[in-house]
Amino acid sequence: MENNIGQTMYNWATELFPINRSLTGKGVRETLSYFQNIIPELEIKSVPSGYKAFDWTVPEEWAIGDAYIENKEGEKIVDFKLNNLHVVGYSEPVNDWFSLEELNEHLYSLPEQPDTIPYVTSYYKKRWGFCLSENQRQKLESGDYHVVINSEFKDGVLNYGEVILPGKSNKEVFLSSYICHPSMANNELSGPVVTIALCDWLSKQKDREFTYRIVLIPETIGSIVYLSKNLDEMKQKVFAGFNITCIGDDRCYSYLPSRTENTISDIVALHVLKHTDPDFRRYSWLDRGSDERQYCAPGVDLPIATIMRSKYGEYPEYHTSDDNLDLISPDGLTGGFEALKKAITVLENNNFLRTTVNCEPQLGKRGLYPTISVKGSANEARKMMNFISYCDGNLSLLEIANKINEPVWDLYDLSEKLIKNDVIEVVK
Repeated sequence: MENNIGQTMYNWATELFPINRSLTGKGVRETLSYFQNIIPELEIKSVPSGYKAFDWTVPEEWAIGDAYIENKEGEKIVDFKLNNLHVVGYSEPVNDWFSLEELNEHLYSLPEQPDTIPYVTSYYKKRWGFCLSENQRQKLESGDYHVVINSEFKDGVLNYGEVILPGKSNKEVFLSSYICHPSMANNELSGPVVTIALCDWLSKQKDREFTYRIVLIPETIGSIVYLSKNLDEMKQKVFAGFNITCIGDDRCYSYLPSRTENTISDIVALHVLKHTDPDFRRYSWLDRGSDERQYCAPGVDLPIATIMRSKYGEYPEYHTSDDNLDLISPDGLTGGFEALKKAITVLENNNFLRTTVNCEPQLGKRGLYPTISVKGSANEARKMMNFISYCDGNLSLLEIANKINEPVWDLYDLSEKLIKNDVIEVVK
């Protein structure tokens, strides 16, 4: 898979794009089942409607079969079957005639983006509505319109997916993404397809140091439900993690910190992005908007940071029909995947190192120091000596990399060579 991982992830997103996902219901289960076919270890779990999770209650399950607005001639001018963003998420059923004036109270459009359908939801207050482009809206003529939303609410379940990949240590890295938006590509599907690709890659790493807890959930209520069931264990075990969202376009890289802004996840994310794209966009905790709100909330305090491409709410296509498959790309998805893969690899290899001799080691007798001066050889020797000088047993590999301003992944082979030649050792 990894030889053409970007195209593979894009193909997954293409196949999942038409599914009408919401907080609950068939679309969520279809999406989880699709990913379960790729990762058989993925467990699909459920909690019932009415389940109490801290200050929240799981809503009723919502299902929709059809929805449209038609004029007196029977012409459908807005049709859910043509674009599932046309219906306000969790709309209550309706089958009636309305004047244009009455209908307008239930219509949503974006005058500043006249060709675009907005994405609108009303999960916790019963109402109905349609979303359409401003251009469509301006073409509506005075008169009566037949409005149909064939939806239902029922006592059902909220579903989520979970994978636990055991490592040598029971210390955990937590990866989370969401599966509750309908047909949107960067804000919805980029997160779970990158997460599943990471899960597949991790499952093939047979010498994992840490355990990986990976979840696909409905945003907000899903993370709250998951925490209500697992918080005590997670507070004991999770030492790092990433919320994975908006990671499929190729415009930029972005970083959103944890609430404390100083966890190992923050330090790793900043290091990876600095050496991936020095012009990455750095946001503050005040710019939060996804499930990091729950994972880093007071009393929860998990060390969760976010590596993104274009951040949610910061690109014009966000929460509209323009967030489509043209917005993401195999290259954009690959970039997001590689950034998170590097972050995980940093965590896996972040050993504390110390020298085995007092004073500087004699590298020449070990064949590690250049015996002839050619262009570049002095720089490599200087990098090696700088690296060794910080191996005091109190600094991790990542901390040393930051001090000598080198990408940590450029130090993996060097540290292995120095360990092999008995110059440094791993502090147990």
